Amino acid sequence: MNKVRLLLEMIKFEHSIFALPFALAALFLATSGRPAATDILWVTVAMTGARSLAMTLNRILDHHLDALNPRTMTRALPAGDLKRAEAWAFALLSLGLLLLAVSRLHPVCRYLWPPVVVLFIFYPYTKRFTWLSHFVLGLCLGLAPVGAWVAVTGGVTVPVLLLGLAVTLWTAGFDIIYACQDIENDIRHRLYSIPACFGPSPALALSRLLHLASFLLLLAAGVLFRLSLIYYGGLFIVALLLLYEHRLVSPRDFSRLDMAFFTMNGVIAVIFFFFTAADLSLGILL
Repeated sequence: MNKVRLLLEMIKFEHSIFALPFALAALFLATSGRPAATDILWVTVAMTGARSLAMTLNRILDHHLDALNPRTMTRALPAGDLKRAEAWAFALLSLGLLLLAVSRLHPVCRYLWPPVVVLFIFYPYTKRFTWLSHFVLGLCLGLAPVGAWVAVTGGVTVPVLLLGLAVTLWTAGFDIIYACQDIENDIRHRLYSIPACFGPSPALALSRLLHLASFLLLLAAGVLFRLSLIYYGGLFIVALLLLYEHRLVSPRDFSRLDMAFFTMNGVIAVIFFFFTAADLSLGILL
């Protein structure tokens, strides 16, 4: 049980709440608010397997870099609490979970999962050579709503692509904020991040622009999906939370960064799903 706890802590399992609500929102949108229970189950299983795999690969491929960073050197792998063989076994288990879910979803998914896994492997290396790494991470999460849509429909549409792009920019924005705490370490070890390459003030300004663009894309998606005022009420709350998130940090003060990164973004994702599902459910009742 201690090993299980360490594995779940290693991948920050509780942070699955960042992407899963967007996948479920896309599932509700794809089915006009009437998703089958089996679709909800297997999309959730697929998301759990995919995220667990991605995080485990990230920890394995970055374990030597984590050992050099005072903030991350106490993580299970660099600290020696978990062996790399145990992490690889967990990665294979997560891949198996993903493939099990894929086999239960639309047949086209059986051909689309390999490039997604390749993206998971590619992302940890991007910080070695480009500050665009934040956007690659964003793409990993932005695929969540698109993947859920494909899982039940077998295709894509412009509105769900806008939703995926919104999640991509939202993720890149908050990852830039998160990277601000590692500026000195990234510079010392020649790792690329926007805060390290351009400084905290330009980085936070770009993060605000990305979150503004994400909000506008969510507005456009709502119009194309023909959603009602309930959805836009949820977006209003999301906008307020994003504004508050950016008030929690400044170029000179990152003491509340954990609240800005972990708490606020988890709440934003859940609220988006709740109001989207409520909008569609009310439409069914009316």
